[in-house]
Amino acid sequence: MSAQERVEKWLSMDRESLDEVYRQASAGAIPEGDTRGTAIVAGALLARWYARLARLFAWQGKVFDLYGPGKEVGILVNKILPLGLTFIVAKVYRDASWMDGRETIVIDYGTTSFLARNIRDEIREVEPGVYLGKVWWGKTRILDFALTRSD
Repeated sequence: MSAQERVEKWLSMDRESLDEVYRQASAGAIPEGDTRGTAIVAGALLARWYARLARLFAWQGKVFDLYGPGKEVGILVNKILPLGLTFIVAKVYRDASWMDGRETIVIDYGTTSFLARNIRDEIREVEPGVYLGKVWWGKTRILDFALTRSD
């Protein structure tokens, strides 16, 4: 199954099923460079339509810049708006998931962005170059998303 086919499948899944996919995955490698993002409104009748609108008008993905020993920490910027402008910086590191306590890749906006300071993303690599993410607003889960490497 290609990365795009995997993401398309996730768009038709309910939240519980996506949570199970996330729980079964390991943290994997932290992405490096440009990624393509897909917003997932799990269980929504029009999930594919919402994903397309989000990509067109709001969010296209993330660009990761890793550093440090083994490139295990870094920063990222989000690609937003129709022009794919890079905006909204976050720290990237490994920590325990708020969902299940196991290791995950954390995208932390708490000290880097006034606009998104209450947001925390978590991602896990489901297969090489394909990540399933969870978005937290404070301690409340609000959205799922996918990231795929932009090759």
